[in-house]
Order: sequence, then C-alpha cells, then structure tokens
Amino acid sequence: MGKLKLECFDKKIKTRKIAKAVYQTLCQEDNLKAELVFASSEKIHALNKDTRGVDSVTDVLSYPILENQRGEIIKRENHRTELDGRYVFIGSIVLCEDKIIEQAKELGHSTEQEMTYLIVHGLMHLFGYDHMTEEDKRQMRAVEKLALKRLGVEE
Repeated sequence: MGKLKLECFDKKIKTRKIAKAVYQTLCQEDNLKAELVFASSEKIHALNKDTRGVDSVTDVLSYPILENQRGEIIKRENHRTELDGRYVFIGSIVLCEDKIIEQAKELGHSTEQEMTYLIVHGLMHLFGYDHMTEEDKRQMRAVEKLALKRLGVEE
C-alpha cells in the first residue's frame, strides 16, 4: 500500500496523520505527494487576487496538478512522477495562519482543529472535489466528514 506524503517546509506541524486519513478515506493506493505552504495575510491576499480574482484574505488556497480526479484512484502509471519515480505530485495547499487563528476564535474551537479541517479541505480540492454547486458541495462535505471522523475531529 502506498501513502500520501504531505511536505511542509514552513512549519513543524503534524501532517502525517491528516494525510493518512484523507488517503484512506479516498481509497488511494500509490505513493502521492502534496505540498503545504504557509503564507502571510498579505501574500495569500495577493495569491487570491491573482489566481482567483478575489480581492480578500482567505484561509486556504489549493492548486491541484491533476484534473478530473474526483472519486478516482490515482495510479502512478497514468501520471508523471517526481524524478525519483516514487511519488505522483498532486498539488499545493497554501494556508494563512493568521486567518486560521481568527476563524478558530470566531468558531469557538482550537487553532489545531481549524488547521486540521482546512488541510483536509485543501487536500480534497487536490483530489478533484469542489463546492461550486450544491451537489459538488454535498459530495465534498461527505468525504471531508469521513476523513475528520478518522481523525477524531468533532465538528
């Protein structure tokens, strides 16, 4: 069985458990890798404006590499791998710690819980889930709930 490796260059956070929960929830089999980056409020505002046309600070942005993967098992033989041939890179997630802290306070739960949810949410985007329509939102929310349940995170 493979794994989902979540590389985080900016912060020391526990990502292995989150990646494993999403990987198992989505029944993946091959080695996959995603990048997790933390950005300042200013940087994520600029990214949001430049890449989505939304002129505001946001909590998470996802940049998937693969298209049309929702509900699919990602097979290494069908996609390019990193130079070592071990992982299929599925994309990047950018988080804004200031926004996460603010939202956690507003919602009355821990920063860790908010960050966990947003990493799960970002990973679901990398796997092709979205929330543009009510049906898409329902499907995405269902798999998020399953992954969060695996992590023991209360909503």
